[in-house]
Amino acid sequence: MTKTAVILFNLGGPDTLDAVEPFLFNLFNDPAIIDAPGPVRYCLARWISWRRSPVAKHIYEQMGGSSPLLSQTRAQSDALDLCLNEGTHSAAFKSFIVMRYWHPMSDPVAAQVKEYGPDNIILLPLYPQYSTTTTGSSIKDWNRAAKIVGLEVPTTAVCCYPVNVEWITAQCDLVVEQLSARQLKTQIKTPVRILFSAHGLPKKIIEKGDPYQHQVEQTAAALAGAIADRGHADLDWAICYQSRVGPLEWIGPSTEDEIARAARDGLGIVVVPVAFVSEHSETLVELDIEYRDMAKALGVTDYTRIAAVGTSDQFIRGLAGLVEKSLVKGGLCQVTQTGNIAPQFVTEVVSDGGQRLCPRNQTQCPQIYTD
Repeated sequence: MTKTAVILFNLGGPDTLDAVEPFLFNLFNDPAIIDAPGPVRYCLARWISWRRSPVAKHIYEQMGGSSPLLSQTRAQSDALDLCLNEGTHSAAFKSFIVMRYWHPMSDPVAAQVKEYGPDNIILLPLYPQYSTTTTGSSIKDWNRAAKIVGLEVPTTAVCCYPVNVEWITAQCDLVVEQLSARQLKTQIKTPVRILFSAHGLPKKIIEKGDPYQHQVEQTAAALAGAIADRGHADLDWAICYQSRVGPLEWIGPSTEDEIARAARDGLGIVVVPVAFVSEHSETLVELDIEYRDMAKALGVTDYTRIAAVGTSDQFIRGLAGLVEKSLVKGGLCQVTQTGNIAPQFVTEVVSDGGQRLCPRNQTQCPQIYTD
């Protein structure tokens, strides 16, 4: 029986209020987040994490004192294992969770995977859109940890799946359900604008060739099309970006600006988190509390936030399909990695869809042109 280890990458979050500052330090000490020489980055990370800790603690206090991300990722991991192992007799699958900035992190998990003794490893980010700051950083750190423990196993990294059919369908189901329920409430007459909200990035990261913004746009367009196909052809929608911090210029428009524009236009708002597959501080606090309060203050009385896909059967089947196609190597791009991820044991980088998804100017895409 062949054994496959599936490594699920996610951001992580503090499990206690005391963990908030060290979690923030790990985040800002990542060279993918702050591109500065090591000693400078270390000092900046110490200062930023100390300064932001009180605000961040207040955010996590509103969620009961910790992040729910690990428990939700565990639920996704369990659901994925059930889906992958259903009806199989010649293969076994086991998923392992790796968080980038809080526990469980790469080093102990790499040791666990080596003890498991897999024949293959699939690196599967819970980030549908690729960015050097998320998936790229996670893969680099995994490669480092795998090298330390001598985990020399054929490994494939799924770099992205921004328009994966099951991922889009899972989101579409949630949006259409809400829109249909809203139509049944005859007292609600206000037309709505759908805001596809994603985590933002500093503009300079995108200008260096990071494909994240392009892939968010792909997700939003595919989702808008799917919603239109389900009977909402007159959809009014916009893409926006949330969670801006620091003095740098970020990609836009911001979610705050789009909320204000909808208020000026006299519209209700339906917010869809198009880059998050789990609930965490940016959905439960930023979208559900802070932006809702902002909308109310601007006169928006009809504000709805669509849930993250979580353990939706459709989404989990989509993840399982990515794993299975990566093993079969049929229907996925297959490009030997030569540059951006700089792997030790990752031998291939694949995306969903059968072709490279990013234009040539997005040079930080981990897939290369072969023509």
